Amino acid sequence: MEQFLNSFRKLALMKFKVSSGLNIQATALGNPDDPLVILLHGGGQTRHAWGGTAEKLSQAGFYAVAIDLRGHGDSDWSEDGDYAIESYKEDLKNIINQLGKSASLIGASLGGMISLCTAGDRECSDLCNALVMVDIGIYPNEDGSNEILKFMSSGSKGFGSLEEASDSIASYLPHREKPKDVSGLKKNLRLKEDGRYYWHWDPRFIESRTSNRSDYKLRQKIYAESVNIPTLLIRGALSNVVTQDEVDDFLETIKHAEFIEIDRAAHMIAGDRNDIFANAAISFLQKTLNSE
Repeated sequence: MEQFLNSFRKLALMKFKVSSGLNIQATALGNPDDPLVILLHGGGQTRHAWGGTAEKLSQAGFYAVAIDLRGHGDSDWSEDGDYAIESYKEDLKNIINQLGKSASLIGASLGGMISLCTAGDRECSDLCNALVMVDIGIYPNEDGSNEILKFMSSGSKGFGSLEEASDSIASYLPHREKPKDVSGLKKNLRLKEDGRYYWHWDPRFIESRTSNRSDYKLRQKIYAESVNIPTLLIRGALSNVVTQDEVDDFLETIKHAEFIEIDRAAHMIAGDRNDIFANAAISFLQKTLNSE
């Protein structure tokens, strides 16, 4: 019980007002005096995806801050539907500056793309210490990305129950055992006045992911070529979002980057094999800090 209470005391809700005027919600775990790690979730997810990872980071001596990206979770939705990567990058820059010290970035999927362009922006060179890319290359495999967008769009009309939402997830993630208790989904769903459950993100986010792909690919490549901080790419062995082509391109572009692959994990690595993933990320970050 004492250990639980001590852990609970370290947990803090945070809110950041960024330059766009949006409020960004976050959860912090650990000692603020410890090295800062910011966790950025994937599209359609929330900060709660990092619960187990943040706990392990805090136990290892890091201050873990998991944010809800704009348009997701408890953060504000953009009034004009602005979910461009550059806008997410500005939000992240604002948050790091408000926290008052440089950060190591752990980003999954969309969160990794945001982290990459922040780390590769020379104006942000003093904000980032290390970069961990979680099943995302310089950009995602197009076929894998389309599957994600298809799944996200499939819930646009909501779900009649948590069980129905769980069934939808199970069909998308057949390799993962379906949980017997589906109450945890309440963190990622909103129950609206029509009595149906909807995903905890702005539907306009989908529109931003299906347009101008060639533009963002060029931009991400340019940022990747400028990344000069310690970098780790983690791939789920079952992933269709990061294939060997994306791995090769990443390692050829960021030549100092390290790479590991996690067996029996797909795109959502933290959900599939969190212990192995978290230990790999922590080992990399500790090595990075010790080499400074």
